[in-house]
Amino acid sequence: MPLVSGLEVINECVSRGFVAGAFNTTDLETTLGILDAVDKVGVPTFIQVAPTNVALSGYEYIYDMVARRLEKSSVPVALHLDHGKSLDAVEAALAARFTSIMIDDSEASYEDNIATSSTARQMTPAHLALEAELGSIGGKEDDVAPEYAAHTDPAQAKDFVEKVRCDMLAVSVGNQHGYVPNATIDFDLLAQVWDASPVPLVIHGGSGLPSEQLSRLHEFGVVKVNVASDLRNAMIRSFGEAYAANPNEASLIRVAKDAVAAISDVVERRIRTFNPSVN
Repeated sequence: MPLVSGLEVINECVSRGFVAGAFNTTDLETTLGILDAVDKVGVPTFIQVAPTNVALSGYEYIYDMVARRLEKSSVPVALHLDHGKSLDAVEAALAARFTSIMIDDSEASYEDNIATSSTARQMTPAHLALEAELGSIGGKEDDVAPEYAAHTDPAQAKDFVEKVRCDMLAVSVGNQHGYVPNATIDFDLLAQVWDASPVPLVIHGGSGLPSEQLSRLHEFGVVKVNVASDLRNAMIRSFGEAYAANPNEASLIRVAKDAVAAISDVVERRIRTFNPSVN
């Protein structure tokens, strides 16, 4: 199946009561591992890449790699720009035929965030999905951390969404990027934001949250959960274990296949955690 719009993934998940995993890729092995798991479980999914991770490949290579693998898949998958911190990143991802976009100006003032996010909406065709962020999510991803973190204000959610006209709202409710041992969702705050928001919610930092919290997110209007660190750790660990077992190992294909399998296992477990009703 060809890549679909992020709107199709959102609508399919909302209608079926699913939460879409949003898994970050940078390379072929990670992409294969993600999509092997997606084919097995059958839940619509986002594959995504952040601007910090296209320095080696460029957006076009990511598109080609994902689109080619999807030719033999029957599950709806959207290709998403994760944490587009500038309008230039939005423009580059759209030029590379990404089907879903995130604009993240959450560290700016409320008014500037609305202005930048609204411009991203104008740039992003109506048939493609736009995610915007309200409240700045803490933690660190790819050695990048916000200058400050701030929880989402439920009182701003409706106004923000209506002015920006985004299709998904990324929120800061205790979730943290990367591995943060004490990260925990404030479900009272999440419920307030969901009650105020006209659109489904997005939780970033899925790698660091406990499984028992991840399995509850579908009850609070969450349609998308981002996972990056888990996948990268699985790949690095797989290659590291191969070297530790045999420092003279020279079969890159064998080691790479093991890494694909390790990533696929992580992705499958995460999708099933997000969706307790999936057998």
